[in-house]
Amino acid sequence: MGTKVHMEALSPTMEEGQVVKWLKGEGDEVSSGQVLAEIETDKATMELVARGDGVLRKILVGEGGTAPVGSVIAVIAEADEDISALVRDGRAGAAVGGAGAEPAKAPQAPPAAQPERAAAPRPSPVAGAPAAARPAASAPAATGDGEDGRGRVRASPLARRLAADAGLELGRVAGTGPGGRIIKRDIEAALAEAAAAPARAPALELADYEDVPLTQIRKTIAKRLVQSLGPVPHFFLTIDVDMTGMVRARERINAFLGAQGVKVSINDMVIRATAAALQRHPECNAAWTGEGIRRYNRVHIGVAVAGEEGLITPVIRDADRKGLAELSTEFRELAQRGREKKLKPEEYTGSTFSISNLGMFGIYEFTAVINPPEAGILAVGAVEERAVVKGGQVVVEPRMRVTMSCDHRVIDGAMGARFLQTLRAMLEEPAAILM
Repeated sequence: MGTKVHMEALSPTMEEGQVVKWLKGEGDEVSSGQVLAEIETDKATMELVARGDGVLRKILVGEGGTAPVGSVIAVIAEADEDISALVRDGRAGAAVGGAGAEPAKAPQAPPAAQPERAAAPRPSPVAGAPAAARPAASAPAATGDGEDGRGRVRASPLARRLAADAGLELGRVAGTGPGGRIIKRDIEAALAEAAAAPARAPALELADYEDVPLTQIRKTIAKRLVQSLGPVPHFFLTIDVDMTGMVRARERINAFLGAQGVKVSINDMVIRATAAALQRHPECNAAWTGEGIRRYNRVHIGVAVAGEEGLITPVIRDADRKGLAELSTEFRELAQRGREKKLKPEEYTGSTFSISNLGMFGIYEFTAVINPPEAGILAVGAVEERAVVKGGQVVVEPRMRVTMSCDHRVIDGAMGARFLQTLRAMLEEPAAILM
């Protein structure tokens, strides 16, 4: 009995998928558990495996096509099995958004009318030469002296043929033969002049706009933003942090870890400090459930990573229990696989708090959108040398702005302020994050 291949929910939040690539083609033998296709979900590119044995008889959603979760995208059956009913049911239920499995047939041109005599070869245009007015096939042949009795340009038959082959308009050529007749050397001179002249670039016509199809990741980002900024009452708290101690500590830590091939970044230290501060302020490590407030006992930090098609947020689980070297190594590995869309669902879901850092792009201050149901997210800016007043003196020191977006249903202003006080103290005294 045939097996329908469904678009499976390959991530917890997936509603539709896009076929990136079929790894099996129609007519290929397949067995249960073999990978059939690569599917782009709302977060990553995942593998779709076969749920039956037989032959991949029909692909209903081609590469680039999208289909909602649960719809039929292919059929597996025995080689001689009648699958017409399965195919009909699958096509009725699938919503294909891209190229289908069966390529559209190009319309066939009607047979050309047979001319009375063979047509001359199509002339090839010459760079820089004006488009030629090609003689009609039914025009009478030129006489030996170039006159045809209809006022045509006087030219020898050889000159006419050379001009037609080159796409050169005879009216633009000066003749040097008897009576101003155009001859071979005139055509050759005109072609040489055209070749020597700089070719004029065609006028560039720009379309008014270009519609870019949405990827599954971009669709999800759009939906999540609407879910966040609309219903979630945001408010924002900003702190300014003296990063002098953190910058020096990072240099010493990296000198110590260099032999292990580990290089800790400021972002790694911010993640570790945030996790430690959340452990002390569980009221901010929380979520809105609709029926109440959920405070998490474990700290799982989601860190936004920019990919080609949008943001992906790998999750560092139990970030408050990991040392800097372990945290740094784990984050780099997750971030790399996130950019390649190779994260597993459990590696980008389940965060309890998030961090977005745009400092590497030269952004000094911004606000981030909360990722529901989380109650908070940190927006981290660049470390910049800034003049500040200390003890009545103007000094220059590295500073960093951090803005916390808070869900007011969960976090009050005082709660958020206390959390940021702890975070600033830990960032300004790096030894605190190692305790």
